[in-house]
Amino acid sequence: MAAVPPSSASGGPEPPPPPLQYSLLLQHLVGEQRRPRAWDPAALGGIPSPPKSEEQKMVERAMESCAFKAALACVGGFVLGGAFGIFTAGIDTNVGFDPKDPYRTPTAKEVLKDMGQRGISYAKNFAIVGAMFSCTECVVESYRGKSDWKNSVISGCITGGAIGFRAGLKAGVIGCGGFAAFSAAIDYYLR
Repeated sequence: MAAVPPSSASGGPEPPPPPLQYSLLLQHLVGEQRRPRAWDPAALGGIPSPPKSEEQKMVERAMESCAFKAALACVGGFVLGGAFGIFTAGIDTNVGFDPKDPYRTPTAKEVLKDMGQRGISYAKNFAIVGAMFSCTECVVESYRGKSDWKNSVISGCITGGAIGFRAGLKAGVIGCGGFAAFSAAIDYYLR
């Protein structure tokens, strides 16, 4: 027994639907009549994140403070400067050299002592520069309310000028320009 198509109110069979036009379908899928979908990860389930506790908020505030950033840069600069100082002392041929007796070979103790002294000297200098730069960048960023390349250029100028100003006004201006240019180059490379 064959299925009988339903009849319309007029008593005759319904007309078949119009054939599917692929050009119309393509207009709605990829053409001009396409409606863009808003990308909302939360609508798709997203990554659930529980609300932060007061302790987590307190730790975040502490880690984003200028004092913490300056201390972190100071410690990082000390470690990096110490390593750099020991490395440069290790490849320097004049470490342990005695000008009174140029033909005497320095002992291992003398070489290690000179390496330690140079490492500590570099470590202190790198720590001071790192802390100054980080602190001024954080203060400038807080003052301006923006996080862009201008902050690092301004703080580089302040840091370089303050370090160079000990040797005079001209050295301060050169230090300001040099640190600002170096900060701009590093910021451009990292962003």
